[in-house]
Amino acid sequence: MWTRENLLELIHTKLRDYRFILVSHREPYIHRFVNGEVECEQPASGLTVALDPILRACGGVWIANGSGDADRSVVDGNDHVMVPPEDPSYTLRRVWLNKAQEDGHYYGLSNQGLWPLCHMVFTRPSFLPEDWESYREVNEKFADAVLEEAGDAPTIVFIQDYHFALLPGMLKQRNPKLIVAQFWHIPWPNPEVFRGFPWKQELLDGMLGNDLLGFHLRYHCQNFLDTVDATLEAKIDRERNEIKRFGKSTSVRPFPISVDFESHSALAESSKTLKEMARWRKQLGLRQEMVGIGIDRIDYTKGICERFRAIDRFLAKNPEYREQLVFVQVGVPSRSRIEKYKALEEEIEVLAEEINLTWATESWRPIILIKQMVTHSRLVALHRLADFCLITSLHDGMNLVSKEYVASRVDGDGVLILSEFAGASRELTDAILVNPFDEAEVADAIRQALQMPEEERRRRMQRMRNAVGENNIYRWAGKIISALLKFEFPSNANSSNANTQADVATLVAGRAR
Repeated sequence: MWTRENLLELIHTKLRDYRFILVSHREPYIHRFVNGEVECEQPASGLTVALDPILRACGGVWIANGSGDADRSVVDGNDHVMVPPEDPSYTLRRVWLNKAQEDGHYYGLSNQGLWPLCHMVFTRPSFLPEDWESYREVNEKFADAVLEEAGDAPTIVFIQDYHFALLPGMLKQRNPKLIVAQFWHIPWPNPEVFRGFPWKQELLDGMLGNDLLGFHLRYHCQNFLDTVDATLEAKIDRERNEIKRFGKSTSVRPFPISVDFESHSALAESSKTLKEMARWRKQLGLRQEMVGIGIDRIDYTKGICERFRAIDRFLAKNPEYREQLVFVQVGVPSRSRIEKYKALEEEIEVLAEEINLTWATESWRPIILIKQMVTHSRLVALHRLADFCLITSLHDGMNLVSKEYVASRVDGDGVLILSEFAGASRELTDAILVNPFDEAEVADAIRQALQMPEEERRRRMQRMRNAVGENNIYRWAGKIISALLKFEFPSNANSSNANTQADVATLVAGRAR
């Protein structure tokens, strides 16, 4: 059973001689000006919520894009600020991107190219050469920051997600002594889908700069091995899940991510949460209605419109639940500068309004849409309040909301309705699993959740809580760190292995240009 203490012991005994650098696009804390004062907030991101406890445990440096309007005002001369503000435990190093870099790297190649390419939800990706140039440029900028922080010390670099596919190769080119790992938080497509990516060889060679490459599921690992096999000249060892190219080996492993179960549960049973539950009841005007919830970024992969249509269908099939059920949808605006996302926000609002007009009475409406960021503590209270949580992701690497809901249910009650296309469905098999594209099936699942006997609800929830408690965020981090410790840190940058890696990286960079 992995705990924070286990992880700390591993770090203190095994990593004490290493620097530890984590890289992500999104920063774990954002500083903003509010009424002339600087306030610090944690963004609504499963990635940052999951990784923050790891950095608190091990210290080190988190390198990320500075995005808050007050971010520059709080950093020192090296763009450093200690976080979290209430208990400074590690260093946040901010990298500054101009608008053109942000547009091309983040809004362009990352989220209109790689994101729809990797999520099979029938949204066509966009591949613009200028976006690819910005993507490469930003990866180089982050490489500069990593190498500056690493210096000459033995360093482990842990890179997050699809924004930095080229970064591992760039780092190995300039400092072959680094141990580099990357976790890809979204699905990986099959080789036939990936064929459409115009710069596939350069992107794959960048990712093969990693010593360790992690995905949520073994299925995604298999897709990556198949993709490399179909695209590059490389030796694929399927028994050991390793890829060897130009003498450099990359281990490809599944590491299902999770949440800090203990701290989440502790917050859920605190007096603060009980007070927040009372606030929610008052804000939502609840009387004796049953409550369903959905909590998502506003993204077409989350299936929010499909969810609303399933609720509409449920009310049509089960009119006795009129005025008896309230569904609360928290939708955090995301990537609103992209047209598809702006259109989706409007579609969600219009659909909620149409359903409410169809079914509402003078004192009741079925859907309450909250289109704003909600604090973590308030979300935990909403979890506790809900009779069921409805997650209808059309395709999701994991979906941590499902695990957060389970971790919050310290009362042992509640029902989780979960898409079979979310990675979490492999672990949370006691949820009601649904095909989110089948609105009738989701409508029937809502009825099943509302009519499920208490004994069955508690039996299912207990098994899910056991699963999340055992496979917690510290186990995820501990497994990755344990795997990284198996790699030997080159004592001499002029070793034959180091020279091989440098030669390969130079070859890759030359081809890219």
